[in-house]
Amino acid sequence: MQRRRTPAPSPLASARKPIAAAAIALMLGGCASPHVLRPFTTDGCSLFPDGGSETCWADCCVAHDRAYWRGGTASERVLADRELRQCVAGRGKPRLAGLMYWGVRLGGMPLFPTWYRWGYGWGYGRGYEPLAPTEQRTAGEMLEAHRPPRPDPACEAPPHDP
Repeated sequence: MQRRRTPAPSPLASARKPIAAAAIALMLGGCASPHVLRPFTTDGCSLFPDGGSETCWADCCVAHDRAYWRGGTASERVLADRELRQCVAGRGKPRLAGLMYWGVRLGGMPLFPTWYRWGYGWGYGRGYEPLAPTEQRTAGEMLEAHRPPRPDPACEAPPHDP
């Protein structure tokens, strides 16, 4: 009688359980309720430089992040995107402002499960749902608690000539 040789387990076989556990954790992390607001976070100008050698527009991006974190209706998103464009253009960068505007218009839609989408403070799936009065109050309080004591001096608006 011949003995059957048992093949040695592959390196992937021993890694299956930890990989499966990590995949499940990642999937569940993306399933946060669209009705629970997480604390405000910002990364400045997501996927974009915060400024150049002479001009800084990071504060424009943080203001925009505040609106995107909060979310709300499609018209509120249009307003936030226009304000970003106006802020960056006001720093003497109108072409850059236009590029950033179209970047956020195309890349910031709430249907993308990204950290910079419209309404990213809420769990994925909220879309353009307007905020209820209690949600507006909560968002306002959370944003006020996060507000820095003074603006970043590197990003103050340039002085205007009289």
